[in-house]
Amino acid sequence: MRVISIKITNNPSIVKFELDEFIVKSENFEFKNIDETKQSPLAKQLFFLPFVKTVYISGNFIAIEKFSIVEWEDVQDDVVSQINDFIANGGEVLKIEENQNKKQPITIYAETTPNPSVLKFVCNKLLTKTALECKNIDETLASPLAKELFKFPFVKEVFIDENYISITKFAITEWDEITLELRTFIKEYIENGKVVIDETAIVKTEIHQKQQEAYFDTLDVTSQQIINIIEEYVKPAVQSDGGNIMFESFDASEKRVKVVLQGACSGCPSSTFTLKNGIENMLKDMLKDNDIKVEAING
Repeated sequence: MRVISIKITNNPSIVKFELDEFIVKSENFEFKNIDETKQSPLAKQLFFLPFVKTVYISGNFIAIEKFSIVEWEDVQDDVVSQINDFIANGGEVLKIEENQNKKQPITIYAETTPNPSVLKFVCNKLLTKTALECKNIDETLASPLAKELFKFPFVKEVFIDENYISITKFAITEWDEITLELRTFIKEYIENGKVVIDETAIVKTEIHQKQQEAYFDTLDVTSQQIINIIEEYVKPAVQSDGGNIMFESFDASEKRVKVVLQGACSGCPSSTFTLKNGIENMLKDMLKDNDIKVEAING
């Protein structure tokens, strides 16, 4: 019987089940539902457990994100037994296909942003479900790709969300001198199956905690309305510019909304104008309150 260790992660919904041998060497896999498990009979088996939301397989571990209907303490030992029994009976963790080690064709193109210091590199595949901002190399624990990018002397900050990477440069060089080099590096890195972000390793800061459903449910009605407006009407436009915006707080007495700006929006010369003439006016109109004020905090 294999030795499987239970490892708690920074995300209370996710637990890692570490094996005493490697399952995969250079790729990581994410299965969001049973229909996506063609490549992993084990992941398919795990989805028969009613509390399983997402299955991650990488290196020597299987990580599982659960729905909130159970607590990990009540079910984690059963999961260990399920994994052990499945493997002991000859079940495959992953189906090894002939072309598994071949490069996956990836398209990367660069887009300018309203911030002249930031360029957005867009990929034709999903890179992460959890936005990650790295202001320096010390913040790259969850992103091996970001760590590699910081080895370029002109890279100042890295922001990764959904299918794009926004890179902030120092003023020592111009974009036309480095864009091709960065685009080629990112393309080859992803094509070789290397990890962009290990979502189970993302440190859940206060900002991340505030994006969780449990936090949303504790807020007053006005704050919930503000979040819904930002998510539906504001965030898509901000993301298209290589940035991100998140609700921070609402002070009912001052009618002040604080938001966090990340990526290309952080420190952007036009962000103040956008806040005052776009988001603030939208909130005033949709909330029927002309006293609403919006204040930005750079992430």
